[in-house]
Amino acid sequence: MKLNDILETLTKRNPNILGMDEFLQFAVLVPLVQKQDELHVLFEVRAHHLRRQPGEICFPGGKIEPNDSTPQDAAVRETTEELGIENKAVENVKPLDYIVSQFGTIIYPYIGVLKDDLPLRPNPSEVAEIFTVPLSFFKENPPEVHHIHFKVEPDSTFPFDDIIGGEDYNWQTRKMEEHFYYYENRVIWGLTAKILHHFTQLLNK
Repeated sequence: MKLNDILETLTKRNPNILGMDEFLQFAVLVPLVQKQDELHVLFEVRAHHLRRQPGEICFPGGKIEPNDSTPQDAAVRETTEELGIENKAVENVKPLDYIVSQFGTIIYPYIGVLKDDLPLRPNPSEVAEIFTVPLSFFKENPPEVHHIHFKVEPDSTFPFDDIIGGEDYNWQTRKMEEHFYYYENRVIWGLTAKILHHFTQLLNK
């Protein structure tokens, strides 16, 4: 193959995340609502009959579908479906940093403002209840941070003889931070808390 052909091939493409097609991609929205004179963050409690994470606290969101033009469109669509509102009820949508998780997923988070005095009709097939927390609570109360440690376990056919160090190879293991917020009788943790923490860090800069 000629060098010019290689350079032309690379010039025509935009770099992406290696193995992107193997990742599941999701989009979520951090809904902000005005209550009296204070901004609140709206949360959902996932329906208790769901197979994945029943009863856990989350933001509206879900898998990016082929008919979604962008991850932002997916975040707004999921929010309208789960809260029973129209697209135009979600305003001022802005992106946060996206997350490439250790579990083969990419999450695109956004913040968005829900119109004042908006009647919400949560979809019972997905949402058990909704509630709000003052945004100031998260700005003033940092989360508790705990860690999950990952262990490397090569499969039984791994060719140890082909690598320097063999079975004593010095694998680089890592740990993952898990954030926990406690508000009244609610526990907000996992990716929801991670996104919240990122959002409040941006606000506190």
